[in-house]
Amino acid sequence: MSLKFKRILITAGPTWVALDPVRVISNTASGETGRLLAQALAKHGAKVTLLLGPGESPDPGARIKIIRFQFFDDLKKLLKDELLRQYDAIIHSAAVSDYKPETMAHSKIKSSIKSWTCKLVRTPKLIDRIKKVAPNSFALGFKFDPRTTRNSLLKAADRLMRSSNVDAVVANTVINGKYQAYIVTPGNVSGCIGSKNDLVKKLVKLFFL
Repeated sequence: MSLKFKRILITAGPTWVALDPVRVISNTASGETGRLLAQALAKHGAKVTLLLGPGESPDPGARIKIIRFQFFDDLKKLLKDELLRQYDAIIHSAAVSDYKPETMAHSKIKSSIKSWTCKLVRTPKLIDRIKKVAPNSFALGFKFDPRTTRNSLLKAADRLMRSSNVDAVVANTVINGKYQAYIVTPGNVSGCIGSKNDLVKKLVKLFFL
């Protein structure tokens, strides 16, 4: 089947928040799942826009438009702008910073300082904005929690789905070095899925073909 004429927005990768002009807080997300999804959906004919955080810069291919970002505020603005462009589907797989420094130092903190206290405050939940701005778009979110139990992971995914009003959530974890993922929709759970490649195949078949 073809996804021709379908427009899909994907966020992927980590986000940074700045401590000072040269130091950041980040996370270990690679953006791999988002890149794989972009490639798979484009292969089936979709026109994909990929908002991609710091890290590897892949060859986008003919049907993938890549827009790079680094910081949380960059992604926040990009997502706000792109949500107004009427996508058929929005896949929010980026690992968004949950906290940022209350204030950023305007000059580099000297390494001679023996200790440094930084107060962190919550960032807005970007996933909560998707359905508010684009209520008619299919929305897929992601919930990652390493070394947790299946029940705890699925409960967290269900809470995210309900609080953000998205249509489905991928609940994923890594336990003893092994990737595990579940696809959570209202009243149903699919999985366990043992690799990102298999997850992408399942998502494309389940929601887009």
